[in-house]
Amino acid sequence: MPEPIVYIDRSEIRAGRLEDVKKAISELVAFVDAHEPQLISYGVYVDEEASMMGVVAVHPDSASIEFHMEIGGPEFRKFAELIDLRSIDLYGRPSDAALEQLHEKAKMLGENGRVLVHELQAAFARFPSAQR
Repeated sequence: MPEPIVYIDRSEIRAGRLEDVKKAISELVAFVDAHEPQLISYGVYVDEEASMMGVVAVHPDSASIEFHMEIGGPEFRKFAELIDLRSIDLYGRPSDAALEQLHEKAKMLGENGRVLVHELQAAFARFPSAQR
């Protein structure tokens, strides 16, 4: 049985681009919601200083990440002038194809973006039904 994969990325918001980032975030989340029903959870956060942006996604499996990268690629490119991606952390083992896609995303959105995989050692999960 495939294990869920938690994806967390962190990006620096470029100076003077916060309002553009907020608009792009709203458009991205609406796009993902409309086109990726397989995602368990997807959220974009901005820190208190409005200098960093984080994306947290829970994918049911690696195929979900691959699909997300394929369909979302054009949407992610819209952030290239707005942010500098610092890191992508994956909690769970993605496929080699998904990992390659994520390395490409890190190069596209950041000068020194890194991709780190954290292997599951032990876990359990309880997901209540999502409320909007």
